[in-house]
Amino acid sequence: MRKKSRSPLRPPTKKPTTRASSGAAEQSPSPRGRRQAGATDSPRSRSDAGPPDFPRSRREAGAKDSPRASARGPRRREDLNPPVEPERLQKVLARFGIGSRREVDDWIAEGRIEVNGEIAVPGQKVGPGDRVKVNGRLVPLRFVARAPRVLLYHKPEGEIVSRDDPEGRPSVFDRLPILRRGRWIAVGRLDFNTSGLLLFTDDGTLANRLMHPSFELEREYAVRLLGQLDEQQIESLTSGIQLEDGLAKFSSLADAGGEGVNHWYRVTLFEGRNREVRRMFEAVGLTVSRLMRVRYGSIELPARLKRGMWMELPEADAYELAGLPRPQRQTRPDPRGSGEPKLHRTRPRYTPKKRSE
Repeated sequence: MRKKSRSPLRPPTKKPTTRASSGAAEQSPSPRGRRQAGATDSPRSRSDAGPPDFPRSRREAGAKDSPRASARGPRRREDLNPPVEPERLQKVLARFGIGSRREVDDWIAEGRIEVNGEIAVPGQKVGPGDRVKVNGRLVPLRFVARAPRVLLYHKPEGEIVSRDDPEGRPSVFDRLPILRRGRWIAVGRLDFNTSGLLLFTDDGTLANRLMHPSFELEREYAVRLLGQLDEQQIESLTSGIQLEDGLAKFSSLADAGGEGVNHWYRVTLFEGRNREVRRMFEAVGLTVSRLMRVRYGSIELPARLKRGMWMELPEADAYELAGLPRPQRQTRPDPRGSGEPKLHRTRPRYTPKKRSE
């Protein structure tokens, strides 16, 4: 009398004891019988093949029995997460906005950075498995390619592009949104009395790419002068004029009209030295009464972005600006959206003024 099977989906079978019973097991339609037959007829010994009643895992069964799995091969963790090459410590921390490469070099020399519990050395490289601490605090590093965040800010006159000011003047950083990781890096600077387009990013590599003279990104300014240029002055400004810190010239200079004593001009140049535009006009005997940056590289100041307002660049434009390939598929929706960027106006955060001694 046969013993009832405990599983309603698996018919009861007997263990093959003789060669005849083994052959009967091969003819049995039961998948368990086929597995036992394969284990018995295998040239490998029974101890190597394992017990005949030991069930195979789903991954092994799918890799061998499924036609789809055999066509594409088994999925391995290495295929899902390709290996990441280690990078220089300065480059990694700068990319996450922890500090500039020059600042990180100084921190390494001062012994303020640790890698896996040891003091970092110049030229050291780090990878995904390394633990990096700056001033004793762990830095959460991610080596997955991501789009940098880029902000467009319409700076008004009367704000300084610095976090620390001995005079306690308003800072452009007081109006920006707070980042959970890293910090905002200003792409170039604008004088205290200069307004216009100012870019911010949380990626140090992108900031260096946008500011370095080797990339030759044009800066365009709208300049209002007290007076009007003559032909000789225009020739001097476009061919080159000697300043205290070297030769400077405009790549283009165009008359934009005006009334009375005030006259507007549009100028472009490939550098961003301190007060360079003002000093160039002062060198030819004219005073700048108003200066406004209207374009940085391929990014123009939007007409709807009023003073004191900021907007975030869409992810596709950020990838293009950074020179990074856009991912083929998006793992999560872009919070920045695909339509027209939203405008933001934030009030400056309160900062207590220092008492005058």
